[in-house]
Amino acid sequence: MTEPQVLGLFVVGLGLAVGSFLNVCIYRLPRGESVVSPPSRCPGCGTGLRWFDNVPVLGWVWLRGRCRSCQAPISAVYPLVEAGTALVFALQYWQLGWQPLLAVRLLFAAAMIVLFVIDLQHRILPNVITLPGVVVGLGVSLFLEPGWRSAAIGAAVGAGVLWLVGEAYFRLRGEEGMGMGDVKMLAMIGAFLGWQLMLVTLLLASFAGSLVGGAMMLFDRGTLKYALPLGTFLAAGALVATHAGQALLDWYLAFY
Repeated sequence: MTEPQVLGLFVVGLGLAVGSFLNVCIYRLPRGESVVSPPSRCPGCGTGLRWFDNVPVLGWVWLRGRCRSCQAPISAVYPLVEAGTALVFALQYWQLGWQPLLAVRLLFAAAMIVLFVIDLQHRILPNVITLPGVVVGLGVSLFLEPGWRSAAIGAAVGAGVLWLVGEAYFRLRGEEGMGMGDVKMLAMIGAFLGWQLMLVTLLLASFAGSLVGGAMMLFDRGTLKYALPLGTFLAAGALVATHAGQALLDWYLAFY
């Protein structure tokens, strides 16, 4: 095997291992629990998991999606997060190769996956991820892409745009229409990706949210007041933007 192939397999294995830890974060952060201790256990009976039950993806398959002790079902979200993290990590490596920016993008991707699932399940975006994320994104931008100027503009404009939208909605309708978690999350995205890809992320998230919201209304699954998880769409949009954002920008600007 060539060196790039060996490194690629390492990144995939890293993605599976990190995905297993992300499952811990997804389950415990909304509940205010530590992600370090105690060791992994069954959500139903509380029995600690054996090391081979924790093998990413294969452990869930081996147990047939059920706890070894109480036979309670284990959500398919667990292997999906693990496999999805490995896929996202592999795509980042395929695009960037083995370079310092890869570590930053893998960290960013892991945070987006956690926020994607937590917002989808609980409609919250934990400050413990978004606020340090803004600081880390701005910090690494001093040395790597997108550069400190683009990162600072991205964080400020990202937060400002959503805050203004939420404030305008509140003044017009008299009710909250935008959570501050979304504001801080878009600031984090801007800090990591810069202002241009932040705008691409926001456009992709808005487009996807409109499609999903329209489909739900069409099939009588929601109303105009149904709160869609914007953070979930922002996370998906940000991951797409890291790969295709510049190409989308170039395609759009070609019309002018």
